[in-house]
Order: sequence, then C-alpha cells, then structure tokens
Amino acid sequence: MTYSGAVKVGGPADVHELQNLMISKVAVGPMNNNAYLLRCRATDEQLLIDAASDAPTLLTLIGDDGIASVVTTHQHGDHWQALADVVAATRARTYAGREDADGIPVPTDVLLEDGDTVHVGNVRLTARHLVGHTPGSVALVYDDPHGHPHVFTGDCLFPGGPGRTTNPVDFTSLMDGLEARVFGPLPDETWIYPGHGDDTTLGTERPHLAEWRARGW
Repeated sequence: MTYSGAVKVGGPADVHELQNLMISKVAVGPMNNNAYLLRCRATDEQLLIDAASDAPTLLTLIGDDGIASVVTTHQHGDHWQALADVVAATRARTYAGREDADGIPVPTDVLLEDGDTVHVGNVRLTARHLVGHTPGSVALVYDDPHGHPHVFTGDCLFPGGPGRTTNPVDFTSLMDGLEARVFGPLPDETWIYPGHGDDTTLGTERPHLAEWRARGW
C-alpha cells in the first residue's frame, strides 16, 4: 500500500513502512491533531509522538504490545490531552523539551536538549530544539540509513510555512532554527510529518523560505 499521510479524525491510520521502522499516523481530536506511532521492526518496541487527544483511539493503535516512551513535541494543550491516560495505561517514559516541560501537566521523565538522542528499539531519533512557536518545541529527526531522513516537526513546520508565532522576534527565531537545524543539514527528499494536516517534503517547501521571511509568517 502507498503511504499518503492524509488522515481524518475517525478514520484509519496511514502506515509508512520503512526498512527499519514503521510509522503509523492517525488524526485525533477537535483540532485535527496528528499522532505518530513508531515501531522498530527489529525489536517491536514502540514510541508515540504526541498523545494529543482521544486516548481510546491511541491505545487501540498502540495495541497490546504497549509503548516504551511518548514524546510531546511542545507544551500547547492540544498536543497532550490524552497524555495522562496513555501514560497511566502503558507506564511509558515521557520526553519533552526542557523549556516546555513545565507547561505539560504530566511529569516529564527526560528533558530534551538540542542534539539529544531518543531510541525506539534499534532506531535512533535526534531531537532538534526550535524556539519560536513555543520556547521548548522539539522536532525529531530519523536519518534512515536505507533512504532519506524523516522529521516529525510538531507545530514548527507545515506545508506552506512555519508554525504560528506571536511576534517578530519569535518568528525570526523559528525561521533561523528551521534553516539552521532542518533545511540546512537535510536534503530535499526529507519527509516532514507535521502536528496537523498533510505531510510534505523539504524540497517542496525550500523554494519558499525567502517568501516566508518576507511575509513574516
């Protein structure tokens, strides 16, 4: 089956099958949040990115094998509504950016800094700290040894531009971070999994960087 990344609340998950990793994407909640379940194909260990809403749907997606960990990309409430229930049911270890952890009402076990590593089985993800949408947003980069990179950007990057900021200083900070830590080191083929909506690639978005800078959002 071909992965498209187009999912709807109440609909089935879409599964991106990589050689070492399976990525299941589902939409949940009134703000159409994306949640991503990552499964290491060698060990079957699982990790959830953003327990955003609708714990029953997320726990069904997780299944009987449970999850070892859950990463919250940032502190905004629509990204952690189901976190307490998911952690209670799975006893998963929690991860979040250091600067955002105080805004998440479930204790964070591991405070992430830029460049930190998060493992799901044999698969390694690298945290990238992006300041602007929130002070402690993190993106997770999977540099697939058998293909192109994959990046889970939370609300920092969407098809068509960066995530929402509330002032020019935060906008510039977010754009600087995206260019230095995402667009700069990663190739056009890099697949982007955002916190809401459809997926995109860096190659699709890269030609518009100057346009985004000029418009200021």
